[in-house]
Amino acid sequence: MPGPLQLIATAPMGLEAVVARELKDLGYEDTRTENGRVNFTGDYIDICRCNLWLRTSDRVLIKMGEFDAFTFDELFEGTKALPWQDWIPAHGEFPVEGRSHKSQLSSVPACQGIVKKAIVEKLKESYDTEWFEETGPRYVIEVIMLNDKALLTLDTTGPALHKRGYRKHATEAPLKETMAAALILLSRWNPSRPFYDPCCGSGTLPIEAALIGWNIAPGLRRTFNSEPWPVIGEELWEQAREEAYDAVRDDIPLNIAGSDIDSEAIEIAMAAAKSAGLGNEITFTRQPAASIVPEGEYGCMITNPPYGERIGEEKEIRKLIAQLGRVAAGMPTWSFFAITPTPQFEHEFHRKADKRRKLFNGRIECQYLQFLGPLPPRR
Repeated sequence: MPGPLQLIATAPMGLEAVVARELKDLGYEDTRTENGRVNFTGDYIDICRCNLWLRTSDRVLIKMGEFDAFTFDELFEGTKALPWQDWIPAHGEFPVEGRSHKSQLSSVPACQGIVKKAIVEKLKESYDTEWFEETGPRYVIEVIMLNDKALLTLDTTGPALHKRGYRKHATEAPLKETMAAALILLSRWNPSRPFYDPCCGSGTLPIEAALIGWNIAPGLRRTFNSEPWPVIGEELWEQAREEAYDAVRDDIPLNIAGSDIDSEAIEIAMAAAKSAGLGNEITFTRQPAASIVPEGEYGCMITNPPYGERIGEEKEIRKLIAQLGRVAAGMPTWSFFAITPTPQFEHEFHRKADKRRKLFNGRIECQYLQFLGPLPPRR
């Protein structure tokens, strides 16, 4: 196929800059950020690499085309003009999903039907057949109508990237793995510093910290929709996986721990860490937040405490925040980070945050509060 591919890494709301920085760190310089996505260019191998390596993105899409579509005719012709035959083989399965916002073509099922019909017409010309069995690899197409512009994409990922493959069970109201990774990347933590989560639930934050600490690609334990695509080929996936295995730095000593008052959560966390190959690297203990004594100096405590509207009652939440504040006050060299929708967090914590950032945990608007301690002395 001529020219580089136009690729899109989708980003949860508020994390676009984090996804863009990840892409730059992976070597993609030409990033362009929009609401909910980061555009960049790459080749077939980059589809494999980005699916394996992106920690904070939801999925990697191929941008097939973008054009004005005020009428169904324009949507049909614009879709049919795109090179679907370069990607979808004669036996490929190609469901169409859709969204519409502020557009004259507001009926999503109608838009999906038109796009499907246009792709079928295009593939008929290429494969000289009237009927498509759709028994082969899966090519999920999405049509997004926004301000009367149609954006057509092909999903290379499949189940979203937060599904790392290490978690079999989760606690109530878990933190998504992508958000956990973002909180760590936005903090001051690095693998030379201790890490502790006093409300660890099913262990997502400590596990994501260990994956980052050892430079383990988060997608190494799962499969992706585009793996059986003939146009990419098994060899490129093997090459990208081998690169990822070679990049693991499991000789770095880690000091990562988490605790929770819920013994069932601790069991789930330990099972997930073991499944991720990190069972010996993370210490999980059942204990209340008030009694924790993390080991080491200049550490980072990063946590997602329970929210009143979801799990605990408000009085209990306030009590927990006050306990965390007392623990933090007794650890002057540590930095403390919390994602919370609780407006009075700083008041109960008895300290003003040094930095705050608006983030959405699922659909809940939160503040990521950062209480910064001193940086470790230079070695």
